[in-house]
Amino acid sequence: MNNTNTTNDWLFEITPKNNFFTLNLKEVWQYRDLLFLFVKRDVITVYKQTVLGPLWYLIQPLFTSVTFTIIFNNVAGINTGNVPPFLFNLAGITVWNYFTACLNGTSDTFKANAGIFGKVYFPRIITPISVVISNLIKFGIQFFIFIAFYCYYYIQGRDLSLNGMVLFFPLLIVVMGILGLGLGMLISSMVTKYRDFSYLITFGIQLLMYLSAVMYPMELIKQKLPAYGWIVQYNPLAYIIETSRYMLLNVGEISLSGLLYTFVVTIAVFVIGILVFNKTEKSFIDTV
Repeated sequence: MNNTNTTNDWLFEITPKNNFFTLNLKEVWQYRDLLFLFVKRDVITVYKQTVLGPLWYLIQPLFTSVTFTIIFNNVAGINTGNVPPFLFNLAGITVWNYFTACLNGTSDTFKANAGIFGKVYFPRIITPISVVISNLIKFGIQFFIFIAFYCYYYIQGRDLSLNGMVLFFPLLIVVMGILGLGLGMLISSMVTKYRDFSYLITFGIQLLMYLSAVMYPMELIKQKLPAYGWIVQYNPLAYIIETSRYMLLNVGEISLSGLLYTFVVTIAVFVIGILVFNKTEKSFIDTV
């Protein structure tokens, strides 16, 4: 009797992740169709059963900008120079909304997708990545509104100008998305074990907004509250928003050291987020 050796060539081999740090971009690329499907799902289904649908993308930043203009500029007297206060606030809110959308969407990854994760295999990191990509569409809609109001004020004769560094503005948005992705994966991993942590996210984001120079220049906090200005200075989000306004409205200042600090923190948070996400992925189904 002759023994014959047969070998099976498998298209995919699903094995436990042995490496603590595994991004596996090749596998993510192989599942790119699923990634695009998740992006489509996030864009279409979020407001599918709402009356106004995607118009909520426009209503939220407009109403928030009006509220900030009334409270912080008209009542509190925060000066925005030659830039209309509404446009100043709209620029900060538009960028800030992208970060919060990425953070909120990715911080509930394991809990929201437990049913899918427990039935079929695919690279789990695809889910938070799809959230970051789909929110780019929402950001694009809100940024278009900012451009519309920018053109309106410019036609009205307001002294507005773009800074030459506006060409690097997309890079800032990418950094903001990566930071939101890293923090979201980290929080999502914690929520699987500590459910009450999810209740702190909404409050924490609201508090973080006031510490991120969304509705005021960073220089103002240094002048008014020098003893507490370090809190804002150590917030990487504040440098992204301040630099965004510098590029789009040519107001404020740009800090190269602050941007370098932001980049280092973003990479560190992203790496830690992946490490914790990969570790949680192996056993989350038992705790979620």
